[in-house]
Amino acid sequence: MTRGNRPGDGNARDRRRDEREAAPNRSGEAGRARAQGGGKQQDRDAADRSRATGRRSGGGRAEAGGRDRDERRGSTGRRSAAGRSDRSTGGRPASQTAPRQGAKAAGRPRESADPPRSVARDVLRAVRERDAYANLVLPALLRERGLSGRDAALATELAYGACRSLGLLDAVIAEGAGRPIEEIDGPLLDVLRLGVYQLLRTRIGAHAAVDTSVALTRAEFGAGKAGFVNAVLRRAGEKTPEQWVDALAPADPLGRLAFEYAHPVWIAQAFADALGARAAELRDVLAADDARPLVHLVARPGDITAEELALVTGGEEGRWSPYAVYLDGGDPGKLEPVREGMAAVQDEGSQLVALALTRAALDGPDTGRWLDLCAGPGGKAALLGAIAAIDGFRVDAVEPAAHRAELVRKAVHDLPVDVHVADGRASGLTPGYDRILVDAPCTGLGALRRRPEARWRRTPADVRELVVLQRELLTAAWDLLRPGGVVVYSTCSPHLPETVSIVADAVRRLGAEQLDTRELLPGVTDVGDGPGAQLWPHRHGTDAMFVAALRKPR
Repeated sequence: MTRGNRPGDGNARDRRRDEREAAPNRSGEAGRARAQGGGKQQDRDAADRSRATGRRSGGGRAEAGGRDRDERRGSTGRRSAAGRSDRSTGGRPASQTAPRQGAKAAGRPRESADPPRSVARDVLRAVRERDAYANLVLPALLRERGLSGRDAALATELAYGACRSLGLLDAVIAEGAGRPIEEIDGPLLDVLRLGVYQLLRTRIGAHAAVDTSVALTRAEFGAGKAGFVNAVLRRAGEKTPEQWVDALAPADPLGRLAFEYAHPVWIAQAFADALGARAAELRDVLAADDARPLVHLVARPGDITAEELALVTGGEEGRWSPYAVYLDGGDPGKLEPVREGMAAVQDEGSQLVALALTRAALDGPDTGRWLDLCAGPGGKAALLGAIAAIDGFRVDAVEPAAHRAELVRKAVHDLPVDVHVADGRASGLTPGYDRILVDAPCTGLGALRRRPEARWRRTPADVRELVVLQRELLTAAWDLLRPGGVVVYSTCSPHLPETVSIVADAVRRLGAEQLDTRELLPGVTDVGDGPGAQLWPHRHGTDAMFVAALRKPR
């Protein structure tokens, strides 16, 4: 590939068209999929099918007839707002406890005349039944079923949006059904979540949202279940999003904000604590979590510049990292620079973390021994390796899980990076490193916008376990660091116990000299009062990365 000579990837017009199809409604949700326009015929077809055979309950209320024997059996695999999974009934998977009217013998949903919504439903089902990750399941389903363009954009918005909004959706569903969601069969709950999301958080018309959901249900389970879904969704559509918030949200301001923007209260509180004196920005933080993020690419140093990458891909150069490029959407894996290993997908905040390590002032010369102690899946190790290669340095990368270590190897396959499968707390490496990155395992609260179901999986109990691990990893890095060397500690979380508390503990226990991290992020504004730096999606457009730099006294 001749760098900088190619035009854009030819999909700029498609991206603009997709954006028109996917716009937020007045609730402020960054919904991107609009059934009107190019998707109108699809919705008309689904609505016609539903009108031909559908049953409607009077006044939109869930009638007793919709609560048949199978539905009264109880919870089959729903995910609660606390993030716990009840994935079986009587020891059987939820898909096996669902009624069999019209369903395939193997329990897999029938092929639907509405492929985007079928894909979105199946993503929700995989997340609920198998604790799958939506951002891994969805691309595979899109490829398997041949969806692209507007259909792929619609499926993406519905799947990710419903995963993000789970707490709000479940509260509305329970009210509309007149029963706890634990008493609704899991497969029906998936369709209801999909339907209520369309009603409350997109510009899709109420008629299309209801009728397409009813059609999905009828195709798999028959008319009885379809009547129940119809009744619940019509009741959900009787109120605007604002009216549902007024009716169901907690009375306290924090609880109301958390409910309105579909976050567990404990996460909203963690954000407010991290914002400190600027806690008034909490609404902006929660709203940014619910917005669809741009795709961030990193241009590999020495292979391609950000300017060239932007020209080739039709993207825009980043604001903060000299290697960042923003894309509106699309499949970055299809881009030639990504296929050829000249670029990769990496949030700009993660790029800044790696750059901070390379910029920190050492006491003494840099001998070229760098270490990424928590390397999986390899993005930061690859950027460090590309920078190290320019000066003839080498990087060691440690990852305890063999499958993630393989991901690291693929990311750094032609770079001066040596991958070690080991626990970072007892890596067996020889001390004497100049620079060590500890991008510690964390709750991931700073990347909720990119991991839509994560907010409902994490609990406060996770923090206690992770804090112990973070402290141990930072101590192990300190033991491997030479006097005068620098450790950069980072988390993809702003939660104070995982960030400033860990660093303060290290300074006290280890006698570390804390550097002003703001000086390692030149041009990046509004990262806090120091000495650590906190990035935020609503301020910087990045994940909420925390960064601190510690130097070992001689």
